[in-house]
Amino acid sequence: MNKPLRRIAIFCGLLILTLLIRDNWLQYAKANDLATDDENRRVNIARYATPRGDIIVDGKAITGSVENTSGDYKFKRTWTNGAMWAPVTGYSSQAFGANQLEKLEDGILTGNDDRLFFRNTLDMITGKKKEGGSVVTTLNAAAQKAAYEGLKERGKGAVAAIEPSTGKILALASTPSYDPSKFAGTSDADAKAWKAVQKENNPDDPMLNRALRETYPPGSTFKVVTAAAALENGVVSGIDDATKTPDPYPLPQSTTPLTNEHGECENASLRYALMVSCNTVFAKMSDTVGNEKMIEQAEKFGYNDAELDTPVRAAESVYPEDNRPQNAMDGIGQASNRATPLQMAMVAAAVANDGKLMKPYMVDQLKAANLDTIETTEPQELSQAVSSETAQKLQQMMETVVNDPQGTGGKAKINGVTVGGKTGTAQHGLNNSEKPYAWFISYAKLSDGSAPVAVAVVVEDGSANRDDISGGGLAAPIAKAVMEAVIGSKK
Repeated sequence: MNKPLRRIAIFCGLLILTLLIRDNWLQYAKANDLATDDENRRVNIARYATPRGDIIVDGKAITGSVENTSGDYKFKRTWTNGAMWAPVTGYSSQAFGANQLEKLEDGILTGNDDRLFFRNTLDMITGKKKEGGSVVTTLNAAAQKAAYEGLKERGKGAVAAIEPSTGKILALASTPSYDPSKFAGTSDADAKAWKAVQKENNPDDPMLNRALRETYPPGSTFKVVTAAAALENGVVSGIDDATKTPDPYPLPQSTTPLTNEHGECENASLRYALMVSCNTVFAKMSDTVGNEKMIEQAEKFGYNDAELDTPVRAAESVYPEDNRPQNAMDGIGQASNRATPLQMAMVAAAVANDGKLMKPYMVDQLKAANLDTIETTEPQELSQAVSSETAQKLQQMMETVVNDPQGTGGKAKINGVTVGGKTGTAQHGLNNSEKPYAWFISYAKLSDGSAPVAVAVVVEDGSANRDDISGGGLAAPIAKAVMEAVIGSKK
């Protein structure tokens, strides 16, 4: 072969070798990336070729699928009472993707999870169509309905309810909400519905999960944590002992006096101070305990945890490193103290559970299409937030808040049930210029000593008169309805 032909042959050989290498790179090394690429329409066509598995509450599906009459995607996701359940399920849209449980458990719901390989192989051999599995939640339908309907009457807000002994999430409501069914497809109507619920187009931000993803100043509900820190660190011993607190209380390193809204708070006992919500007593206690120990106590209740997964990740609740005057204000739930409703439900749950804090979770089981159980969530202890002795003292104090005629939580009282609670009215805006947030945290205990539910409610009621906004007035009735719903479902 002459020299020019040899060069051409070598060049062509190199081209063929390059094509072979490229082909093998795409088929093997890049196969998974290409298969899961959001721009690969085949992935979504396959995902929506069969009905999606369901999310289950109380043994009933709250989701479904409907067959499309046109387009490449055969089945579209549907929800029952979508706006009520959106803070739990999230959305699954052919055009806009998915979030929350719909995204986190997508492999089970589509039937593509590796744990379903054996089942899918058998179905392929027998010619049976692949089916999605189901996600069985811990939610209580009656409690969720009570929470959602109570919030709807008040505008913006959120509810989180937990079973103290296990950490099971029983209710997770947020308003305003959205119906994920309205943008589950790919039509112009779906695109319009999606655009309407985006924050830039809707200042109420209906897609924000306020129960998990929004943090608020917890206001006076945090005084339960400050009381716990004071008891655990020996600042006080008896809950009925005088606290030697002046009224007003001059904030440390400051000339600013802190006052009280209600009650005779000078030298008030811890029980009385929680009952009428004395700012002065708890600010002084927070200062005496000190910032380092206050952070330590808050973290035992779940604060400053940036990786709390339910499995949907909750926003981090923050008790900050702060100077003395700010730490005093942090101790009454103001300054830089921020908490999610889930976090404050965890506080109430730990108190009700004799000091033991359980990790909150909302997925009980994952099941295959034939109902075989793939995975079961086991309750997990996060911490011993306080000793059982301190927890019992806190219970006595919180129950006084509800039962004593002077207490601020009387609207949460339930006949025949022991209820402990704490109200809060958190300042909002620069120099408290905006309407405050109304809080209530509580738990219910039955005659056998069990505590089936702990609740946190926050209400942002823009329509209420400023002077009428209080945790006891706006949030406590919602908490009561949720607790009654859980108790009723146990009977």
